[in-house]
Parts: sequence; structure tokens; C-alpha cells
Amino acid sequence: MKKLLLALVLSAAMLCALLTGCGGGETPAPDAPSDDGAPAHPDELFVGIAQDLDSLDPHKMVAAGTKEIMFNVFEGLVKPAPSGDLIPALAESWTVSDDARTYAFALRPNVKFHNGAIFTSADALYSIRRLAGLDDAENSADVVAVDAFSNLAAIDAPDETTLVLRLREPSNEFLSYLTAAVIPADYAEQDTAPVGTGPFRFVSRTAQESVVLERFDDYWGAPAAIKTVTCRIIENADSILMSLQSGAVDLFAHLTITQAQQLGDGFRVEQGAMNLVQALYLNNAVEPFNDIRVRQALCHAVDKQAILDLAFDGYGFPIGSSMYPAFSKYFDETLTDFYPHDVEKAKQLLADAGYPDGFSMSITVPSNYQPHLDAAQVIAEQLKEIGVQANILPVEWETWLNEAYLGRNFESTVIGVDASAMTARALLERFTSTASNNFINYNNEEYDNLFAEAQSLTDDAAQTAAYRAMERNLTENAANVYIQDMADLLAVRNGLEGIQFYPIYVLDLYGLRWETA
Repeated sequence: MKKLLLALVLSAAMLCALLTGCGGGETPAPDAPSDDGAPAHPDELFVGIAQDLDSLDPHKMVAAGTKEIMFNVFEGLVKPAPSGDLIPALAESWTVSDDARTYAFALRPNVKFHNGAIFTSADALYSIRRLAGLDDAENSADVVAVDAFSNLAAIDAPDETTLVLRLREPSNEFLSYLTAAVIPADYAEQDTAPVGTGPFRFVSRTAQESVVLERFDDYWGAPAAIKTVTCRIIENADSILMSLQSGAVDLFAHLTITQAQQLGDGFRVEQGAMNLVQALYLNNAVEPFNDIRVRQALCHAVDKQAILDLAFDGYGFPIGSSMYPAFSKYFDETLTDFYPHDVEKAKQLLADAGYPDGFSMSITVPSNYQPHLDAAQVIAEQLKEIGVQANILPVEWETWLNEAYLGRNFESTVIGVDASAMTARALLERFTSTASNNFINYNNEEYDNLFAEAQSLTDDAAQTAAYRAMERNLTENAANVYIQDMADLLAVRNGLEGIQFYPIYVLDLYGLRWETA
């Protein structure tokens, strides 16, 4: 009976979110696929995405959804493989000194940017300086600095195909940050007409409607199989199934369980992990969340397995800190059940903190992400058991990004946080007290000291232990209410092959192809 009641509440919440969420513009569908599932246009692909891009300049992107798509347009010196390894991209090879302070790169010759310019070490030097905050050029405003680049002592480009980076402090994970996009040094229009070296080039963007990419035939590697990719922005969750079934969209990632179950013929569902830390993120600087006892009470009140069962049909991977299972070296499974579901203990903690009758709080959630809305709804029901009234505030994505994430103007939020690079640092540095992206305002001296220690270590085992200690610190201090790494369900039209999952949040279009009879 209780499960049925919560299911009904979830349905009502979904309807509410659909009514309050913003919807993308209407776009005409392409010709419908043939009866045998083959596409009407085998050189084209239509991809549905849940949000508009927040920036076209790769050094100014904040939203994971933007990076997910523009992964296909930009490349760094190295790039990730589905296995989690780093493989050559704009650098053909590299060496690292024994003291892990000097990284020397042999750059790939004769690589073309999408505007026809030839990539050289000057472009790599410019891009790294820009991301390190060392470039005061006019077009560097709003660049999201890579904190790891503050470790750079010198950047040298002795010739057009050689780049040497020297670090102040040793780092055995610095290479992972060199997946950062390299852009032309003498090009000032990234905000409106982005140029990279990836297998797809940017063609056009219609705000709130679509983004069009085209195969780059001069790509240094083998050309992509698909010629044109149109990303259609579908922010209204009610329109996703309609767009798939009508033929307007061939591929849509991050489906809900209900959507996946209702797909019907003509599609298959591919499953991976989103590589996101989904949590009820708490603003640690706002009352009552500045009291550890309140935060711990919420952790005991929330039953994460019930969230997975009720909102995700059992799919998902429970977690207990800011690390997901794909980073197996760093993932501490013992933290998953650190706060067992215990309503009475939660009530006692609230009473000890001065809230014997509970309190009211708000959960701000981007309305275009139904999985986060669904999780928030179950959390709100669970918190009622300890006298906490959680009011869900669905907001448009841009509002969430500007107000909650960048402005830190929120009490709590349900969202998924990704890693910008395949390192523990990429997930954990954001909670240091001085990090620009520390949107929960976590301020813990021990945590800051552990991070500093991790950066000073070159022994991999010792550094791994320091990062795992940082995770435990977040858990013990109940920085957030951790839930899961969500299962990633992709709707894929029959005949479309080549889907690959990565240990970071990307949608790789390069290997996709239509299989024709």
C-alpha cells in the first residue's frame, strides 16, 4: 500500500513537472524510417538532448550536457577511451620525468582545425595558458579555469611539434587534465562559431531548438560514418517518446524507466552508468544545514535503496560519497551503507540540534531532468517521517545553473555531478574551501589538508589512500545525502550501431553507423 501511494505521488509529481517545465521549440520530423527499421537518410542522425548548450566556447562550458555533445567537436592532447585509459589525440606520444614534474609531448603533425588552420604547439600553449588563467586576452572572459593548471611553473614550445610542461609540484595524474580542448590561438569567435579538431565540426545552433554538427572530412583519423548529426533540444519530458516514435529522433540518452518501458517496436535500450554522483546536495552555509547533526539526520532518514526501487525500478548503483563505481581504484564501497536507514536516530539527531518538531526546506531541481525530479519526490516523502517538510521547486535549467550552481542561492538540490577529467581530483577538488565550483560551500580544514597532501604525493598507492580519506571525510561530515550513480538508459533506433559507454559523461558520435540490409 505504501509503495502504491508513493507511486501515485510520483505520477502526480511528474505531471506537475511537465506542466511547469519549459519545452523546446517544435521542429519538423525527418522522413520516417522504413518498416525494416532502416533510416530514411543513412548519412544523418537525429539525437535528442534535454537542454540547450550553455556555451559554445569549450573553455567556458559548465553544464555536463554541453560537454557531453561538444566532446565530438573538440580534442585535447590526449583523450579518454571507453576502457578508461588515456590515449593519444593531438599528442602522438609523451614522456614523464621520474620526479613527475616534466611532461614532454610530441604533437601530431598536419592536423587541421575545422577552419582549415594547421594545429601547432602555439595553439596548445595558448589553450593551456588560457585555462590556467594566464591569458588576459579579450576573449578569455568567463573562462572556467582548470585548477590543476595552477601547478604549472613553465610552458615551452621549442618547435611546432613539441610542447613541454613543467610543474611546481609533482603530479602523477596531471595527464588526465590534458583532455582539455585545444583551440586555435589566433581565433576569437569561439563563442559564436566554435572551432576544434574533433571528428565533427559545428555547423549551427538555433537557441532552444537544435544544434547541428557535420562530419569533418579532413579529420586526422578515419572519418566518421555519419555525415550530419542534428541534436534536437527536448526539454519537456512529455515530448521525448513522441519525438522518438514519430521518427524525429533516433537516439535519446538518460531515459527514465517508464520512458524505456514505453518505447515500443523499432528501438532497443542500451544500458550503462551515467558516471554521475547523484545526491541531495546541501548548502552547508545555510541554516539548518550548517549543523552536522541536521545533515546526518537527513542521511539516516533517506533510504537510497527505496529511491532506486520506487523511482528507478531498481536500476542504479548506490553510493555513499562523491565517487562512483567506475573509478574502482578510488571507490570505497564501505561508505555506501555508512548511514543505515534509521528514522528514530534521525529524529534524535534533529532534537539534539534544536529541531524536535522538524523544519521546512526547499529542494531546487532542474525541471528538464525527470530522474532528479523523481528522486526528489521520493526523498520528500521519506523526510516527512522525521517531521521535515521538503518543498520541491522545479526550475528551468538556466535558472538552476545561474541561481543554484553559480550563485549558490539554494537550500538543497538534487542533481548529478560529473568528473571533468578521469581523476579522483576532478570529483573531489570541488569541495575544497577555495574551489570556485564548491557550490555547497563545504568548508573543512581536514579535507583541505588531505587534498593538499594528495597533490604532494607521487606514490600512487599513497595518493589513492589520501583521496579515499577525503571521501570518508565527506561521508562522516554528511556533506551531502548521497544516493547513486544512475543507470544510463539509451533509446537507440534499430539499425544504429556503435554505442559505447565511457567512465566520464560523454556521448561519442564518432563510432556510430547505420547498418543497412
